[in-house]
Amino acid sequence: MKQLFSLILAFVPIMYAADVYGQGKTIRLIAHRGGVVDSTFTENGLPALKEAVRQDYKMVETDMRVTADGVLIANHDADFKRFYGDPRKVTETKWTEARALTSKLDGNHPMLLDDVFRFCAENKMAVMLDNKIAGMDSLLFSGLIGMLDRYHLRETAIMIGTDESTGFFTGKVRLSCSRKQLEENMKKPGYSPDHYYLFERPASLTHEDVSWARQHDIRVVAAINKYHYRQSANMMADAKKDCERMLEYGVTEFQIDSEFRQFLLKK
Repeated sequence: MKQLFSLILAFVPIMYAADVYGQGKTIRLIAHRGGVVDSTFTENGLPALKEAVRQDYKMVETDMRVTADGVLIANHDADFKRFYGDPRKVTETKWTEARALTSKLDGNHPMLLDDVFRFCAENKMAVMLDNKIAGMDSLLFSGLIGMLDRYHLRETAIMIGTDESTGFFTGKVRLSCSRKQLEENMKKPGYSPDHYYLFERPASLTHEDVSWARQHDIRVVAAINKYHYRQSANMMADAKKDCERMLEYGVTEFQIDSEFRQFLLKK
């Protein structure tokens, strides 16, 4: 019975595997910044989510913040300036004020996290949460867990957490870790590889790290993000090399900006 259960778990991620391939392997792509984001789509916006569905992504990464009146929304930056032209911080803005903002790119309005979850559930997409909320708010985070459960997203959800909230979310949502953190967590009572995943950018992820994770039944996600190449003289060439190297290491899951998807497509 235990072997059957392990076999079932091994196939769970395939439920949200994107239909793209790399060197004969099924590759799972996580749409970074809330969908397919380019010069025409707002981060964490409805048009970007719709484009992710059109391109057959089965998982999206969305950023989580809270407004002045305690409402969970999807927004990467601490303020609304970059896309909405409003310098106010999210934590200083009420939801009624935030939802009235309009993106200069595509007419998008800031989204409730609840609406993001609903969209993902309706389109059979899993979620990766980047928790950008400072501190530890057990009431707020309990509400988040309830929201994930309401849309049946928690089983496949993963999270980039914070030091303050790690204790609360451990065992509730799979949390990102470095190898060092994983090795420390292994020594703690109640450790399970199902509680965590190894999450690194290619510059920090070695072949030995990937092999070690596989030996310990730990999921590996590589981050291929434009931010990592901001100092690069040739961003696309460097990203291509990183994608190819990660595939050689055996990595099959990527949190990725849409510009780099082409480097993981089947030739």
